[in-house]
Order: sequence, then C-alpha cells, then structure tokens
Amino acid sequence: MSHEEQYCLWESHIGSAAAELNGQLERIAVQFNLNHATIQAACDQFKIQNSKFKIQDSTQLWDFCRHNARNQLDHLAQPINATATWDDLVLPTPQRQLLGDIATHLRHKYKVYQQWGFAQKGVRGLGISALFYGASGTGKTMAAEVLAQEFRLDLYRIDLSRVVSKYIGETEKNLRRIFDAAETGSAILLFDEADALFGKRTQVQDSHDRHANIEVSYLLQRMEAYQGLAILTTNFQSALDSAFSRRIRFVVEFPFPGPEIRTQIWQRIFPPMTPTEDLNYQKLGQLNVAGGNIRNIALNAAFFAAAADEAVNMEHIYEATKREYQKLKKMLTNEEIEGWF
Repeated sequence: MSHEEQYCLWESHIGSAAAELNGQLERIAVQFNLNHATIQAACDQFKIQNSKFKIQDSTQLWDFCRHNARNQLDHLAQPINATATWDDLVLPTPQRQLLGDIATHLRHKYKVYQQWGFAQKGVRGLGISALFYGASGTGKTMAAEVLAQEFRLDLYRIDLSRVVSKYIGETEKNLRRIFDAAETGSAILLFDEADALFGKRTQVQDSHDRHANIEVSYLLQRMEAYQGLAILTTNFQSALDSAFSRRIRFVVEFPFPGPEIRTQIWQRIFPPMTPTEDLNYQKLGQLNVAGGNIRNIALNAAFFAAAADEAVNMEHIYEATKREYQKLKKMLTNEEIEGWF
C-alpha cells in the first residue's frame, strides 16, 4: 500500500480521534508500513485506552506500531537500546551540523516526499542514507543512538562482516531479508564493519571481482530506496571512492578528538549521581585517547572508587588509565599525566 492509502486507513479506523493527534497520524502513516489488520488493531487499542483514561496520546499508537514492526527484525539484527542524547555527543561544529541535517530530513520527510510531491518522482533516492567514518571510539554508534532516541525509532546493528558471504548470491539474499523486514517500521539500520564490503570493491579482473562490485551496488541501491535511515560505518576513509559519495546522501567524518574536545567529553562522562572529588578535566583532556576509551577509563575508575568507598578522584583515574593503556598496548607518557598530582 502507498502512504496515502495507509493514511486513509488510519483516518478511517481512528475516527474522530484523528483531529486530536495534532498531525501525528501523518507521521505514523509515512513511518510504518503496516497491513490493514494491524492498523485496525492499533486504532481499536488506542480508542479503548483513551476511552478509559480520557487522554489523547499519540505515543500509544507509535509504540504499538514499533512493537509490531520490531517482531520482523529482531531475529536478523542486533537491537541497540538508544539512550544517548545530543548533550552526550561531543563533536566539532561541522559534524554536529551534518547530524542536524540528517535529523531535519527525518523530521520533515512526510512534508517533502508526500505533501510536496517528491515521492511521485519515484522511490529511488528517497532513502536517507549516511556514511560515518572515523577511528574506533570516536562516536559513530553514539550518533546513531542520538538520532534513534530523538525520533523514538528502533536502532539495529548489522555486522556486515557476518552478512557478506563467499557464496555467489548469498550476500544479496541476506541484505534483502534485512531490508524487507526493516521496511515495516523504517528502523534505523547501522551497518557496522562496512570495510568487509568496501574492501572487496576493486577493478574488475575476474568473476569474483565483478560479483563483489555487484554486492556493493545492491547495498547502495537498497539504501537509496529504503524509507528509513540506513547508516554505514567504517574506520578507514581510504576504503571509500567517489561512487559511494554520489549515492550516499550524507558523509560524516568522526575525527580523533583533540584536547579541547576530550576535555568536554571528560566533563560529561560521569553521571550526576557519581561522587567525584578534585577532578581536573583540563588535565584529563591531555590523555591522547578517543571517547570510547575515555568511557572505559571513567567506568573502571568508578569501580576502583566504589571498592575503596571513596569518591572518584585523579588517583582512581590514573590506575584505570594504566589498565586501558595496557590493553591498547600504548605507553602512558609523562606529558599526558603532567600536573595530575
């Protein structure tokens, strides 16, 4: 069914309550691709709830639709509980602006695609596709969480290294199953480890190279037509070529954080309930690590402090830093901890 047909069904079954939903019915109709029976069940449940509590709350409808759509995808991908907000995400201004642009496209796609007629030109290119690239721990997954949390969408991680198959035709079959299931709820799809596919894009020298390029083209084609947001992540910019940039709407670099950004991350890393004592965030920003490592250090420091029945202090962070650097096989330099004690 088209979005217009689905909207007519929603409007018919919801009845007079539609006027009380402040335009949310249009957003539900364009976000979820549900059959007639499911739409009727959602409306019946909504009317029963509202006759009992006398509250017109569109989140009930939204959550019912999410629940039904979720059943299609849970066995194909890993759900991520999105709790991060814009305040948790520390990035330079250009990157935040690009993420804000993605949010704008998600927020106004009904108006542009349906009311302003862009969908009538064909489905190709209507998908909101993005590529996030940067070193591990720089915030790619958190950015996807922020978008999912703001728009009350389900977020699923798909490990492309597991989807890609050595058998001809199997990779496309795996991708088709994922996208077909996701279309029901237009969930945010996070294709992790995209290098597994990009690394196979080469000049065609034999049939295997040709098929590897077909797999990439199929993924990009489905991303262009997908009604939700599909995000590819990769650690290596060198894996990309101009063909990707042309067919993906947003390309966002997640740079390794400099001292100023690291200081801001440290200032936000501890929950308000965590007791801290004499933490020098400016000095902590000297540690030359990404945000993911900062979180690991902060968490370990909290456990050290809890074991000592103390507030988290610089000594606990120092001990946690040594453990994290040992794991990273890095040397902790004097410059990084200068002035800590």
